[in-house]
Amino acid sequence: MFKNKTLLITGGTGSFGTAVLHRFLNSQLFSEIRIFSRDEKKQDDMRNLYKTDKIKYYIGDVRDYDSVEPATRGVDYVFHAAALKQVPSCEFFPMQAVKTNVEGTQNVIRAAASNGVKKVICLSTDKAAYPINAMGISKAMMEKVAVAEARNLKNTVVCLTRYGNVMASRGSVIPLFLNQIQKGEPITITDPKMSRFFMSLDDAVDLVLFAFENANPGDLFVNKAPAGTIGDLAQALIELTGKEVPIKIIGTRHGEKLYETLCTREEMLKAEDMGNFYRVPADNRDLNYAAYFSEGEEEIAQIEDYHSHNSDQQDVEGLKKLISTLPLIRKEIFGENVTQLLV
Repeated sequence: MFKNKTLLITGGTGSFGTAVLHRFLNSQLFSEIRIFSRDEKKQDDMRNLYKTDKIKYYIGDVRDYDSVEPATRGVDYVFHAAALKQVPSCEFFPMQAVKTNVEGTQNVIRAAASNGVKKVICLSTDKAAYPINAMGISKAMMEKVAVAEARNLKNTVVCLTRYGNVMASRGSVIPLFLNQIQKGEPITITDPKMSRFFMSLDDAVDLVLFAFENANPGDLFVNKAPAGTIGDLAQALIELTGKEVPIKIIGTRHGEKLYETLCTREEMLKAEDMGNFYRVPADNRDLNYAAYFSEGEEEIAQIEDYHSHNSDQQDVEGLKKLISTLPLIRKEIFGENVTQLLV
């Protein structure tokens, strides 16, 4: 499917983009991988690290259609990872989240369609399900834009992947907690009972590949991820490091939830169980809503959301096993030489 094809990764210098790049760089699948981002420093670091002609670099911003469109010329597949994803910063600058996450996604899809790209995978987040913060709301709108665009395209398939917290990705809590432990500082926890889904970067890439191979227009794919509480995660890191540090409860931050939802009950009503994944097909009703309002959905009241409080819960020991596989933990705690695996 991917042999001798060209892949474009927007946000290609971020955690997801570099994970995808690392998976494909030494394979025989893609003959060319294009990295599209606005950060020239990170692109230069990547260029000096990999030193290969297989990677082509494009400076631009998804907000700017004229910079996106040339990057999609001659491309077969697009992996759209560019986003503003920090909850607090999006809370204080919500229109910036709209411009990047919503308008930027439309620019990528329309540029891809104009140049005959086969498939576009847009990355979303569990915060888009029942969103309460600006980041989640912008991602929920991004999903609606992607599905709306998918309905009207004949030659380009657009679909979505929705993921939970990616362990040890840039700006996530595991690097923060580990840094605090190593400095002997208290671990700062918002609420120890707060639960989250935990995915590795490899899990995230697997989800994207599954979507590339199985997507119909407008499909949403969700990975069945393990979950656990933030309190247990902090305790797991303390036990792995063998260092005793206090835990400081700082309270819930702007726009944070007690638990995260990967699939709403409305989506679970029509979700297809595909083993390690759920496929949620697009809602393809037209603007004639009369049938919907008169008939309704009786079953919806009996269905539960798929969220981090009712999914596969990991205790401290389970979280220790889970995070022990991470390159960051293997390097910083176990002393393994895994520099090339860190993204």
